[in-house]
Amino acid sequence: MLVEEHVSVCEDPQVDLFTERSTGPAERALLVIHGGPDWDHTYLLEPLADLAESRLLVFADLRGCGRSTVGLPDEAYNPDAATTDLLALLDTLRIERADVLGFSYGGLLAQRLALAAPQRVRRLIIASSSVVPVPDDAYHDWPEVAQLQADGDAVWDALIADPSPERTRAHALACIPANVWKSESREELRRRLEAVRFSAEWARPFLAGTLPSGRPEYALPRLAALGIPTLLLHGRQDMTFPAALAERTAAEIPNARAIVLDQAGHMAHIDQPEAWLQAITEFLG
Repeated sequence: MLVEEHVSVCEDPQVDLFTERSTGPAERALLVIHGGPDWDHTYLLEPLADLAESRLLVFADLRGCGRSTVGLPDEAYNPDAATTDLLALLDTLRIERADVLGFSYGGLLAQRLALAAPQRVRRLIIASSSVVPVPDDAYHDWPEVAQLQADGDAVWDALIADPSPERTRAHALACIPANVWKSESREELRRRLEAVRFSAEWARPFLAGTLPSGRPEYALPRLAALGIPTLLLHGRQDMTFPAALAERTAAEIPNARAIVLDQAGHMAHIDQPEAWLQAITEFLG
């Protein structure tokens, strides 16, 4: 069972993060950072909720997302502020050291958190994300990617022209064919997206060109120097972050390994939930 609570993490501006937490031991805490960023955490609850009895699971909506504080000035939405919020959340919950799982954009924030406070991170999972930038020609030998992304691209144009939660939702729904690989996974992703509380808070500074990149500078050598045990967990058919980048990155970071799941797209936890969860449980130990 998960307990819902708003947790104050910042006073200027006032920011409360909506969290769902299990009651497991604090020394076995797993902080889960969602992507988007104008999504909430709920699409990641399954299958991770299966770990609720053995771990202190901490799911949090980022500032401006889901049921956390919204309506902040545009400049308050940036990756540094979001990372600081998450560290404050660990402080408030009296979690000295946690395993951290970041999904997609959340994987970039997870890297930032590890770099900002490596002593707070026991193990790091970068799921469906990337440590190194995605090259422009990443999918040049896979022409079907452009076809599957076409509907999402069309709705994206509408979203950035006039950001709104409704258009964020429409974009997420339009991207279903590109985000899951197995056709039978599409209805499951649609079901989860219908329950997500979307926002457009982060879209505004992105549109204005004032949102800094989520990717930390020189992330690869800096993470390699930390030596934190790291898992790069990916779907082979991911059309957002190429799986090959995860494999190459793992070879360059001590204590890192890549697990790439076949027949799985960007939402690998939906395409291959059992294998995805098994990889995480075996890595965390």
